[in-house]
Amino acid sequence: MRRLFKGLTDDAGNVEPGRVYPDQGAPIIRNGESGPELVKARWGMPSPRSVLKTERDPGVTNIRNLASPHWRRWLGREHRCLVPLTSFSEPRGKGKGFQWFVPIEDGPIFFAGIETRGWTSVRKVKDGETTDDLFAFLTSPPNAEVGAIHPKAMPVILTKPEEWDAWLGGISAAELQRPLPDGALKLIEDPI
Repeated sequence: MRRLFKGLTDDAGNVEPGRVYPDQGAPIIRNGESGPELVKARWGMPSPRSVLKTERDPGVTNIRNLASPHWRRWLGREHRCLVPLTSFSEPRGKGKGFQWFVPIEDGPIFFAGIETRGWTSVRKVKDGETTDDLFAFLTSPPNAEVGAIHPKAMPVILTKPEEWDAWLGGISAAELQRPLPDGALKLIEDPI
């Protein structure tokens, strides 16, 4: 990450390799006061109040509807982040496991993410109220490879430095809310 982002401040500490699941901490690169910073944040942005049945908010892992008043407050440059990844998965169907995907081309890749800092909520009843930095990622209609498994959506994946810079720089979210081209992903059995 330090080689990819000039002036990167590393506040994430030693990030262990492994899989990341919703409601867990993961590394993100976000806009800091003095440039890009690498930090850990919890996966799952705040849920709209209208969908919560109790005080507990499990969080929202991905963002599809940019027109929603709930999401509009977090679409600006100050809430942008990049979520590094090596592979990602989509469920094959109830009880059928997951299908994993990687880009055909080698190189660093990121989800286009949205983040907020210092959000207080009850994520788990046993933990009570906690204050966390949170993130989720933007989704788009799927490309052919993902659409065969998950016809609703796929993560917005950024593969080029100019896309990373544009996202962190504040380009309209709608301009980058698009799938990778058909043929850009290959299916694999296990995560990388």
